Amino acid sequence: MERLRLVLDPFLIALLATVLAASLLPARGAGAQVAGAIADAGIVLLFFLHGAKLSREAIWSGARAWKLHLGTLATTFALFPVVGIIVRHAAPLPEGLRDGLLFLSLLPSTVQSSIAFTAIARGNVAAAVVSASFSNLLGILVTPLLVALLMARGGTGGLVSAQAVEAILLQLLLPFLLGHLARPWVDGFIARHRALVGRVDRASILLVVYAAFSAAVVEGLWRRVSGGELALLALICCMMLAVVLIFTRVLGRALGLARADAIVLIFCGSKKSLASGVPMAGVLFPASLAGPVLLPLMLFHQIQLMACAVLARRLAAEEAE
Repeated sequence: MERLRLVLDPFLIALLATVLAASLLPARGAGAQVAGAIADAGIVLLFFLHGAKLSREAIWSGARAWKLHLGTLATTFALFPVVGIIVRHAAPLPEGLRDGLLFLSLLPSTVQSSIAFTAIARGNVAAAVVSASFSNLLGILVTPLLVALLMARGGTGGLVSAQAVEAILLQLLLPFLLGHLARPWVDGFIARHRALVGRVDRASILLVVYAAFSAAVVEGLWRRVSGGELALLALICCMMLAVVLIFTRVLGRALGLARADAIVLIFCGSKKSLASGVPMAGVLFPASLAGPVLLPLMLFHQIQLMACAVLARRLAAEEAE
């Protein structure tokens, strides 16, 4: 049942419903301004909660498995961006979708699904918690820096302006730090109301998606993207994931990692975080560009869930033999 839930992700269904709502009833004029303001508030709340949920014990314990964590970070923030750059220049897709493919390659790893798949595959769950948390923590700084370095010349010029830097600091980094500093006072509340906090997380992401796709639809998104281009985009996402999964498996052997740690590298290194990517896109990109930029990430998110569910079951079966 757990595996089925990971593949048939209810949150993805909610995301698709939000995209449909934005396509049929996009926010316009004053409504778009209100939706954008609410989405900005949601981003601040989302990163405050991310900071509050990350324990200092998890941060400090990461140093003990440094080879594993360096391997995960190298895959997430070095190999993946190289793949993204190649795809950005080679894919026969509209510019916004190619920007989206590069953007997803610059994002940090997921936390929840990486840990869940590691557990299913009988890997080192504690190390997965640390590795995925490190990736998310560094991603708050590393992803905007990589966007500035790699995307300013990719058809989205002016992307990283002084206003964008200010937005990154005020909407992402500052709330995260404040949440982490407030952890001694809010940790008990979060622990007692995990379901509520989870719903707030998801609602914040849905608000950003609605605002982004509303702006994109008003600018003519679905007139510029065909069904064939969406199919090609899905195929490219599959190819990117396959390359990284093969690399992480080879890298685990090259580093001499124990089987349980090698499983962590496979699942933490191959994931890209929808929860981090959606609010970051809302901050980093103009509203009219955020919609097409998010399409590749949403497709990749579902593809990685399905592929890793199959892989986790296979690894668990190998261990049982």
